[in-house]
This record gives sequence, C-alpha cells and structure tokens, in this order.
Amino acid sequence: MVSAQEKAWAAAAAVPDPEIPCVTVADLGILREVVIEDGVAVARVSPTYSGCPATSFIEAAIGEALRRAGFEARIERVMSPPWTTDWITGEGREKLRAYGIAPPAEGSNAKRALFGETTVTCPRCGATDTEKISEFGSTPCKAQYRCRACCEPFDHFKCI
Repeated sequence: MVSAQEKAWAAAAAVPDPEIPCVTVADLGILREVVIEDGVAVARVSPTYSGCPATSFIEAAIGEALRRAGFEARIERVMSPPWTTDWITGEGREKLRAYGIAPPAEGSNAKRALFGETTVTCPRCGATDTEKISEFGSTPCKAQYRCRACCEPFDHFKCI
C-alpha cells in the first residue's frame, strides 16, 4: 500500500521543468523532499539559482500537482545549502542528452568547472571537439555550443 507521503512525492516529482520539459523537478534535484505535516503536503524546493525566472512557476505547478492528487499543499523555498548541478540525477542527465542538451560535468563545484574549463561533449554525436558560441543559450542556465565534428549547435547546461 502506498503511503500518503509516497503519493505526494510521486505527484510533485512528476512536474516537468517549464524551460526544459524533458526533465522533472525530481530529475533536476530541485525537489528536496515532500512530507506530510498536520495533513498538509509540504514540498521543499530549491531554485537552480536565485534569479531563475521559472522558480515561481515551478512552485505553483508543484502546488497544483499536489492539490490534483488530493492534498492540501504548501511549498517552502529552501536556499541552503544552495542547489548545484551535481544534484541532477543520472536519469536526468540522460534525459537532457537525449533531448539534445549537453548535461553539466559531474563535480560541478570544482573551480575548473565553474570557469568553463571543462570538455563539453556533443549530445548528438558524442564528439568532444566543441566550441562555446555564447555564454547564454535558450535560457540563462544554458550556454550555446557548436560541435566541430557534426557542425550542429546545442545547448550546454551550465555547471553551478
């Protein structure tokens, strides 16, 4: 039998990211936990960064998913410790790659990764001969790259 907490987690965890719909808030690791407190499903969420324009939308979508699942809902924004791309699940990284977005390097807190000194692998052909075209891609959390092997442009999810 599924507990109320498990049901609430499943409902919240299935919410897609509005900017990258191939991944869920659970895949990205921004859904920290969902607990039942005094009959209310409390979802604790961390934004990817403090200026993320999708944060309020994500919180509203999680609240709506919990209400559709039959819960009274409350969303709590958790800022500490801050979210890092290391929290993206393995499944989330594969979903990004399949969608055509190069996932961030593992160990994103490393100084070299933070300053863009990592190898970015093309999500289409797997080549590592790539070049940054722009620091900003389709959203502020992504940079635009081009593969020199297949000549295709692609987004790279920045390491945070």
